Amino acid sequence: MHRRDFLRILGVASVTSPSLAAAPRSPGATILYNDRTVSLADIGSDPAHAVGALWIRKADLPRVNEFEVKPQGACRADVCVPIPKTMTRGAYFNLTAFAKKVGQAVVADPGVRLWSFGEIPAVRGTFLESRMAPAGTVPDRTGRPVRLSSFRGKKVLLVTWASW
Repeated sequence: MHRRDFLRILGVASVTSPSLAAAPRSPGATILYNDRTVSLADIGSDPAHAVGALWIRKADLPRVNEFEVKPQGACRADVCVPIPKTMTRGAYFNLTAFAKKVGQAVVADPGVRLWSFGEIPAVRGTFLESRMAPAGTVPDRTGRPVRLSSFRGKKVLLVTWASW
């Protein structure tokens, strides 16, 4: 099920069914990330009562976004993000604070215990896979055209400047 469809169904259910809105809420949460849904049975509470803060168990983090809390920070493959001690508390990890740190978009409805996380820029597929500049041609100092494609397979440092 796609995130958009899930949110649409959830929105319709909360408006049309008063019995669902009045039902007792579980202590867990539903997280939408990368076109998948992860249901967590146990989430932590925020002692500062920050609205929308989601504290999950560190053991659940790999199920949510494939990161893992290690001594050097939150790590996934060859990407490690240093995290301050304020982002962890015992067995819990502040997922919304982590999302803010890595520039990830978050939409939350704590009332129904639903959090939706956007793409993490540092692990975006095209960034990790290609790291290639688009095709282009620029003149060298003598005015001859130089094509970036002629440097394929080599590391190139391209410095640009604009006056505006």
